Amino acid sequence: MTELAMFPLGSVLFPHMPVLLRVFEDRYLIMLSRILKSEPAEFGVVLIERGQEVGGGEHRFPIGTVAQIAQLQTTDALVGLVAEGDRRIEVVNWLDDDPYPRAEIRVLDELVWDDALQPVRERAEQTVRRALAVASEYSDQAWSATVELSDDPVAAVWQLAAIAPLGPMDQVTLLRSVSMRQLLDTVIELTLAAALTLAADGDDDSDEEWPGE
Repeated sequence: MTELAMFPLGSVLFPHMPVLLRVFEDRYLIMLSRILKSEPAEFGVVLIERGQEVGGGEHRFPIGTVAQIAQLQTTDALVGLVAEGDRRIEVVNWLDDDPYPRAEIRVLDELVWDDALQPVRERAEQTVRRALAVASEYSDQAWSATVELSDDPVAAVWQLAAIAPLGPMDQVTLLRSVSMRQLLDTVIELTLAAALTLAADGDDDSDEEWPGE
C-alpha cells in the first residue's frame, strides 16, 4: 500500500481527463507545498458522498483517481492548478489529517484495450454524442456533442465515460469497471437511460431509436 495526499471533491475525476482547481484553504496549500517537492507532483481525488468540500467533515467514496499536476498559477489569494487524471485507486484506509486528508491506497488494474471491442466503442460514442446533443437542448452542458477524443483507444473510452451527461453516482459506477467491455457496456446503458428520461421529460422524440438499443 502507498500513502497519498487526498483532495475530496464534489465531482468525479476520470483517467485521461483534466481537473481545474482553485486552492485557497490553508490545509491544501500546505499539501501543495509538500507534494510539489516530488516528481510527478500528484494527489488522489475521490468523490464526496456527503458533506462539503471546504472545512472537512465529509464522507467519501473509496474509489478515485490520481491527479498529476500539469500547470500552476498563483495569486495573493489562491493557487489555480490544472491536473490530469492518471491511474485509478482504491482507498484502503483513511489516515489522520496532516493537516490535509491522507490515505493508504492501492492502485487498481488498468483496463486493457482489445481491437475486437471497436464496434462497441463506436456504439458508445454514438450514444454519448447523441445524448449530449439532446441534453444541450434543455441545459448548458460542459461538453459539446462534437468534442474531439484521443486517438488512443483506452484514453478515448475513459473520455467518453467522463463527457457522458451522467450524475456523479453513475460516474462512480463507471470508475469501478473491471474490464474495458464492462466500461463500454455500462456507458451505453447509463447514457441511454439518462437520455431517454430526459427526452421523455421534455416530451421530445421519446420513442426515437437510439444507437446501441
